[in-house]
Order: sequence, then C-alpha cells, then structure tokens
Amino acid sequence: MAREFTSVGVVGLGTMGAGIVEVFARNGIDVVAVEISAAAVERGRATLTGSTDRAVAKGKLAEADRDALLARIDWQVGLDALHSVDLVIEAVPEHLDLKQRIFAELDRVCKPEAILATNTSSLSVTEISVATTRPNQVIGIHFFNPAPVMKLVEVVRTVVTSADVVADVEALCERLGKVDVTISDRAGFIANALLFGYLNHAVSMFESRYATREDIDAAMKLGCGLPMGPLALMDLIGLDTAYEILDTMYRRGGRDRRHAPVPLIKQMVTAGLLGRKSGRGFYTYERPGSPVVVPDEHTPVTTGAALADGARAIAKVGIVGSGTMATGIIEVFAKAGYEVISVTRGAEKSAKVCEAVKTSLNKGVVRGKLSETDRDAALGRVTWSATLDHLADVDLVVEAVVEELSVKKALFASLDEICKPGVVLATTTSSLPVIDVAMATQRPADVIGLHFFNPAPIMPLVEIVQTIRTSAETSATARAVCAALGKTGVVCGDRSGFIVNALLFPYLNDAVKMLEASYSTADDIDYAMKLGCGYPMGPFELLDVVGLDVSLAIQRELYLELREPGFAPAPLLEHLVTAGYLGRKSGRGFRDHTKR
Repeated sequence: MAREFTSVGVVGLGTMGAGIVEVFARNGIDVVAVEISAAAVERGRATLTGSTDRAVAKGKLAEADRDALLARIDWQVGLDALHSVDLVIEAVPEHLDLKQRIFAELDRVCKPEAILATNTSSLSVTEISVATTRPNQVIGIHFFNPAPVMKLVEVVRTVVTSADVVADVEALCERLGKVDVTISDRAGFIANALLFGYLNHAVSMFESRYATREDIDAAMKLGCGLPMGPLALMDLIGLDTAYEILDTMYRRGGRDRRHAPVPLIKQMVTAGLLGRKSGRGFYTYERPGSPVVVPDEHTPVTTGAALADGARAIAKVGIVGSGTMATGIIEVFAKAGYEVISVTRGAEKSAKVCEAVKTSLNKGVVRGKLSETDRDAALGRVTWSATLDHLADVDLVVEAVVEELSVKKALFASLDEICKPGVVLATTTSSLPVIDVAMATQRPADVIGLHFFNPAPIMPLVEIVQTIRTSAETSATARAVCAALGKTGVVCGDRSGFIVNALLFPYLNDAVKMLEASYSTADDIDYAMKLGCGYPMGPFELLDVVGLDVSLAIQRELYLELREPGFAPAPLLEHLVTAGYLGRKSGRGFRDHTKR
C-alpha cells in the first residue's frame, strides 16, 4: 500500500512553485507554501490567485472549488513551517549550492519519515541528496510548466533512493492525474536532454545568420507541427534559465559540444535580454512578462508588395516528375491559378499522375473544401506531357524527380538547353546540395531550392534554399511564388538538412541513443516529449512513420557535412535498418506494427 500524503510543503513560489501548489490544492491535499520573505509570499499568492481566477473565468473551475482550493493553502515565511508535512517539493532557482543549503535545513526541520523532493530540471538529484542525512528519502519530482496544465512528471530516482519512496511518489502522481515516467539521475533527464540540444542548435543557426528568427520558428512550427518555434520557446523559458540548464548538462553529461551554450546566449543574458520576463530576448514583447510580440528593428516586412519587390512575373510553370511530391505540387500550382505543364517519362506515367491529381481534387470537393467549378478550372490549367521540350516557354520549372544527384544534374543540364533565358529553375530536393544541381547549368544564378513538404496540398511550409550563386531576383521570385500559393516560405542557405531536417533529425538521433543506453523505454521517451513538450508525436512514433532508412540517410548526410561528433548516427538505428526494420512500411521498426 502506498502511503497517504495528507499535507505537502512547497518551497519557492515563483511561476513553477505556485503552479505546483495549485496542483496539490486542486486535488484535495493541504499545502504549506513557503518563501523567504513576506513580499515573496505575496507574489506567489498573486500568481496562484491569477491562475485560479482565469480558470474560473474560462469555466474550468467553479467558484466554490476555487475557494476550497485556496482554503487548503497555508502561506508561510521560513522553512520551520514545514515541520509536520509528509512531503516537501523544492522549486527554487537552478543553483546547486542554494538547493543543497535548503535540503540541509529541510533535513533538520522535517519529520524523519518525510520525503524530500526537488523539482530540478537539470541538476544532479544525487548531489542535492547528499546534503541530507536521509539521501534514501530524496527524489526528483520534475513538473513541467505550467504545472496545472502539463500532464507529465519525471520521477527521478538516485542510486540510493528507496524503492518505497519511488512507489509512493508514483502513486501520488496518479492521484494528481499526472502521467509519470520514472528514470535515473542523469543530466537533463528525458525531456530536457532531448529538448535543449535542439534549442541550442537553433540558436547557433540564428547566430550564424543562416536564417532569420521568424523563419527558424515558422519552419519548426509548420514543418513539424510543434506548438512553438525554438527561439520563441527560449524566450518563454528564459535565456538565463536555458543557459544554466545547458551549462549543467554540458558539465554533467560528458561535455557533449551540442550542449555547450552557444556564445550568443551568454551575451544576451549579460545584456539583460532574458526573454519574455525582461520584455526582450530573441523577440521584443509588449512589456516584461507579456506574451505579446511587438515589431522591432529586426521584424521583416511581409506585405505582398515587399515580397514581390524585384521578383520576375510567373504565369506558366513546368513541373517535372511523377511521384507523390510532383503530383501534390501540380495540384498546388493549378489551384492557385497558374498554367501548369506536367512532364513525366512517358504517356503511361502522365495518365497516372493525371488520375492522382483528379482523385485528390475530387476529395477536396467531397470534403467541401473546393467547389466543382474550381476543381474543373484547376484541371483545365494543366497540360500533360512526356517531353521536356514543352517547357521551352515556361517561367518557372519545379523539379521533383528521384533523390539522386546524377539524375537531377542530368535533368538540369537538359533544362538549361531547353528553357528560355530568365527562367527560374527550382529543385525540391530535401537533402542534396542545391549548388551541385545549379552548377550543372550555365545559369546558376537562376537556380534555387523549393523544398515542399509532403503532402504538398496540405503542408503550409516551403523551404527556399539559396546557394552562393543564387541571384537576389531569383530569391525574390521564389518568395513571391510561395506567397501566391498561400504557403509560408522560409529562406535559408544551401546546407545539409536546411532548417527543418537539420534541427529535427539530430533530436531523433539523440532519442535513439537514449534508448540504446537503456536509460528509458521508447514509450516513456515518447510520453515525455508529447506530454512534457507538447510535440504531436514522440520521437519513436515519428521515426517509424518517416522510415528508419530515410532517417539514417539524412543523419549520415548531416554528419558527413557538418562533422559534428554528436551527429554520428546511433548504432542502434544502423542495426535496425540493416535488419530490415524500417518502420511502418516494413511492419516493424521501434515498434511492431503487424499486431495493430
């Protein structure tokens, strides 16, 4: 039988601590809420009152329940008030010496059987525990912000934490309506270990001016379905907090360079640019603490006139290819009002592509997203061809053939001979160097990458990939075309992975390494990222959908180009691909899909 917790103490009443107090009080548990001063107590009380009042206003909490909740909280100054509680959770700033001093004092104040817990997200629970005479009763209970909303709790046991303590805390999490994942004491635990390498990498992209803050954030939100872009998330977390977490993970986690804080983060912290809480970080906010972003000197102009400035006029578009990607792109351009010439290798393939486009458009009609008139008009704009010579008078060519460099280079050499001067030649490659394709022509200034995401008619993102030879006019034309298609175009340089894959796949690879090290299970890692970070899919779910062979190929490209040791493909990923476990398409990947 798990022990019954009738009263708990919470030390530190900032945003996190006040949220934890609310979680316990909402679930009928008496809470002693402790701060260092009366003023700090009042700030914590105001934070919690604001949260519960908002819940009442939204109809998520009855007034009577709010009043009962508030009545369960005893607001106190000083740790001596915790002498009779069953459990204490510490939620003070992420400084080891501060936490150790607090735990030493809690050890003196609290009754012998009380469990002492830390909400640390990055520090060693073991190092905190040794400040007490009861390290077997010390555990990590890592809530996620905002604690009343986020379902995940990481339960962190040390090598000496009692099994009974772990079981009692797991039962408590269930009582609180939380999903717990129990793990051992390692830098960053699950969520932060996977999240902060990704965030740090995104900051390095921005620091090197590879892409703008807006484009990096839009790419990850629209390309991966994430709730926030990485730079906006850094602002929410606080750059000072992010720096401390990264620095701790670097020192505790084997000095992986990917966790070494990017110099820009320290510079911004030193300059007082801490994110939302200071009113300025990567973005500028309406006021300190506000979530409302306001324009600043770095905000791009996004009016139609500005996007079209310097762009060439595009009326007729050629699309080369017969696969899923080509089919989707044909539909996108035809629906947007462009005259389209579809070129495939033979009449049979043209007929299949035509049928696929018709089927997709008919689905749009059935779902009420497209009128029959618009469907017929879109189909009427498409000419089906089996010869490249029909592209002689188009304004833009979009290539969507197989991902083999030799094939693409041969195609672009042919287009160079056939197409009129001034045509924009675009490749949809997701992994190959665009410059290699461009140099197969005598007009590299006119070549650009337009990386659509699958399915093209639905996914709103296009990565616009500029080489060092791409002209400003070509880039402006690509941006204007994306806007005319109703897509969000994000501009980046010609580097392996572009924005989305370069940030996504190292994170997936890190998850495989975590599983490989037997730190946690695939299920718990997936739970951690979905429930703790709001990701639409866990890393292993996503890997099985993408295909392990595709993922391995992309990771190898990233490693070969960037030569970052942390990007080396996880051996487990290589072994699964060798064994033919490729994910859903083969019936088996990280999970067995044949039984579902």
